[in-house]
Amino acid sequence: MATFATSDQLLVIIDPVARRWDGESVRIAKDVLSAGAASTKVCLPEDQEEFARVLARRGSRRPVVVGDDRALMRAVALLHRQRALAETVLSVVPVGAGLGVSHALGVPSGAVAAARAVLDGAERRLDVLVDDSDGVVLGALRIPPVPLAAQAEPTVAEAGLAQGGGHPWLRTYQSLFRTLVPSRPSRLSAAPATPGPARLRIEVDGVTLVDLDQPVEAVSVTPGPSGTAVVRVRPLSLGAVALPLEARGRTVTVSGADFRYRADAAVAGPVRVRTWTVREGALGLMLPGR
Repeated sequence: MATFATSDQLLVIIDPVARRWDGESVRIAKDVLSAGAASTKVCLPEDQEEFARVLARRGSRRPVVVGDDRALMRAVALLHRQRALAETVLSVVPVGAGLGVSHALGVPSGAVAAARAVLDGAERRLDVLVDDSDGVVLGALRIPPVPLAAQAEPTVAEAGLAQGGGHPWLRTYQSLFRTLVPSRPSRLSAAPATPGPARLRIEVDGVTLVDLDQPVEAVSVTPGPSGTAVVRVRPLSLGAVALPLEARGRTVTVSGADFRYRADAAVAGPVRVRTWTVREGALGLMLPGR
């Protein structure tokens, strides 16, 4: 008889947007997880408040988020606020329109591959950035906010196609439907129009990299190796060529006139000053074994 570890007791939280976007992938993920784990509790929260309650009551079960980048970030933010992020091993099965963050972290595409990684993968400890307002960044933050692909919720017709599990002909036309219907703008993820050059002071571990007298076109900060953040700045060229600047450190402070920034899948601000600190190995994520 097969034996299972305590970690094989799963709490599968299926985001409502994922259920509307691609019900077939959700069903496949749920079937694979239920068949492979010792015990699987499936929850279908209807809103963010219920999502938070379900996650808070997870007990000893390992949480598995079935959803897009926003659902993943919501779970990470909630665990961080509960001061439980470091002690929790999180899993994600990406389903939805916006999956860039999940894929950049190494989560497989496709419901089956992602669900198998939940069951058979290995825990990897990943660095994150935490700002002075308790926000968490998994991938990159950018100033000014770079627009990402829209993450609009599906229309009624799209949701109906996605949930046509019992009708093969309906699933056949799903991809054709999405090909023919033009993309709709998203109220949730659309970034403001990219502004002109900004005057910002950027400090890395207390050392000024760029000051207010040097306009900049773009700034990016990403978790780097060995508990550091990689800061890249593209100064504005004023006649002479301005070479890109790069620095690494554990803390990054940006200050100046009101600015917005994109952190993973969300736009934040405006703020006049913000400091990000690297938290080494703060996120435990189940990824395919090497």
